[in-house]
Amino acid sequence: MATIAIYSMKGGVGKSCTAVSLAWNSAIQSSRRTLVWDLDPQGAASFILNGDRHKKDRARAMIAGDIKPAKLIKPTTIENVDLLAADVSLRGLDRFFFDLNKKKYMGKILRELKKDYDRIILDCPPGLTETSEQILRNADLVIVPVIPSPLSERALTDVQTFLDSRRRKHAPLLPVYTMVDRRRTIHKETLAKKPKWPTIPMSSDVERMTRLKKPLSELAPRSPAAVAYAKIWRGIEKKLSKR
Repeated sequence: MATIAIYSMKGGVGKSCTAVSLAWNSAIQSSRRTLVWDLDPQGAASFILNGDRHKKDRARAMIAGDIKPAKLIKPTTIENVDLLAADVSLRGLDRFFFDLNKKKYMGKILRELKKDYDRIILDCPPGLTETSEQILRNADLVIVPVIPSPLSERALTDVQTFLDSRRRKHAPLLPVYTMVDRRRTIHKETLAKKPKWPTIPMSSDVERMTRLKKPLSELAPRSPAAVAYAKIWRGIEKKLSKR
């Protein structure tokens, strides 16, 4: 059982598409019972997975313990993938954690969820906040989508520096270059400096995910981006097996 967080300080880096794509590979390629927990109040992963909007904003109430997760977790169209959808109540999650003043609260919730799932994929909100700090502390692996540009790489460095300064144990960070366009000089130059980092090419098929509400590997299973996500997932499983 493992928790994989998809996290970035910056928005617009392909975080939610990455979360959905890795969840598909977890369930279909690895036959894992998989939960996507959307913690981003924008709810992009929930939208792609066609999660129904709650009649009330109850995502934070579940985290507070007022509602059992089973009441909010719903199956998706992907076999073996369930969804714990986001809603706008998550915008106040940082304040909730701050007021609660319990650094291990997120870990307690994840331990309960792991009883029913082999893999939990967290689509995290952008920014370096109390919520993200709790996630980074309790995940088993953190996938960090990075657009190959100096500003995006700088954000990754800031996260690593922050975590190191806290002098606490945290999950290993695995950077992944996303939206890669090798025709662009800045992308080519950045990739040349880190040739071993995994890459996800820029693809119109990835953009279609949000319009058609289907995972990439169902829309275009042979596309370079789908093949790249499958390769990254195999690497994740290999890394987790060595824990």
